[in-house]
Amino acid sequence: MKKNEQYNIVEKELTRFLQSNKLRKTPERYAILKEIYCHHGHFNVESLYDSMVSKKYRVSKATVYNTIEILIACGLVRRHHFDENQAYYEKSYFDSQHDHLILDRGDVLEFCDPRIELIKKDLEKNHGVEIYKHSLIFYARKKENPQTNE
Repeated sequence: MKKNEQYNIVEKELTRFLQSNKLRKTPERYAILKEIYCHHGHFNVESLYDSMVSKKYRVSKATVYNTIEILIACGLVRRHHFDENQAYYEKSYFDSQHDHLILDRGDVLEFCDPRIELIKKDLEKNHGVEIYKHSLIFYARKKENPQTNE
């Protein structure tokens, strides 16, 4: 699916959410959505705001924060706390299941392991629940001697 098609879908989702919650459909909210869905990887509010300002969008930092909360509520954006001080976000509407490996130097690596999906299905079956989302984060540092398994 092309980026333009993806944006049209998420734009409709946002419109539906705003209408059903009696929220205003402002151009700033749609501009923020578009900026997020053109972005690859994780971002924080500061970097999103800076990106928008550099592209001459007239948007306040408060509007970015408020819009992020709306996008989380309607399932278009996901929030992560990879460290204690900073929230990071990523688009979530088209993303398949993936998890994160955080290296001590701050790099965030995404990975997908089908065994996690098997664990999820097993938990649902054994406990009579439906898991609608999950978060799995591994924190790691490089080994000093990567040739050994110690």
